[in-house]
Amino acid sequence: MKTVINSIATHLPSKVVTNDDLSDTLDTSHEWIFTRTGIERRHLVSDGEFASDLGIIAAKKAIEQADFDPAKLEAIIVSTTTADRHFPSCGARIQGEIGATKAFAFDVGAACAGFIYSLAIADSLIKGSNLNNILLVCCETLSRFVDWTDRSTCVLFGDGAGALLLQSSEDDHQGLIATKLYTDGSKEKHDSILAHSGPQNGHRGYTTMKGRSVFKYAIEYMDQSVSEILTENNMTFDDIDWIIPHQANRRILESLCKMKNFPTEKMIITTNEHANTSSASIPLAMGYGIENGKIKRGHTILLTALGAGLVWGSAILRY
Repeated sequence: MKTVINSIATHLPSKVVTNDDLSDTLDTSHEWIFTRTGIERRHLVSDGEFASDLGIIAAKKAIEQADFDPAKLEAIIVSTTTADRHFPSCGARIQGEIGATKAFAFDVGAACAGFIYSLAIADSLIKGSNLNNILLVCCETLSRFVDWTDRSTCVLFGDGAGALLLQSSEDDHQGLIATKLYTDGSKEKHDSILAHSGPQNGHRGYTTMKGRSVFKYAIEYMDQSVSEILTENNMTFDDIDWIIPHQANRRILESLCKMKNFPTEKMIITTNEHANTSSASIPLAMGYGIENGKIKRGHTILLTALGAGLVWGSAILRY
């Protein structure tokens, strides 16, 4: 039994903030941000708009696209590090809003690697628990968790959501081929590379980051995980049509291509439009690739991501 993607849909908040907009309030410029990150603009939620709101819209789009009855969903997995509240979960709210009356729902917190982790969980449920219809939603509002006076971090992040309807299938020409997950908590303990400070003085707290360390580990560990997953599945980069990495920084992505001698033309890159949307970045990039006629049915796609924890991983799927 294979886990296949029936449909994928995305949603971005309507508010767009460009690099030039940020230069009005920060000691920065479009050139400074773009040359270091590849980011040109980001979408941000408005007051009263939360992660689950974005997730609900993306989920409804994915269901409508598949012409699927939400009452037939058996599980909803929501990847988010920016949930509306500590509890109840975003998954519970999304389940109630989309009419998935028979589905159980829960959240997964694996930072920017959350999509890879959630995909692995969904695959396990389909293969091990005989589920047939799972909705995977990634929804993030990182703009609520950054210090907008700190140009080293706030320029990097944006908000957005993606949703996939995953189903069981015996079709050998489609489906998830493999996932591989990793964690190294010692890096966070000793280096505090990428972390959220937690609530402070009535505020939700801020995201902090050591950029050089993140850059180094992202390249090193994503390189490791893609090499290992390809080797373990008797595949090479010649078997891959597209790479879709977590969209954190264009320089990281280009460095990964250079190390692997993989053409950047076969990597989906959306950092310029979306910035870093944490776990939503891979679904957003995948949606972009499909909508623009790049990714087609039957293509083999390599996914990879690294996030705070440190957590990272890769996946191979045939779309």
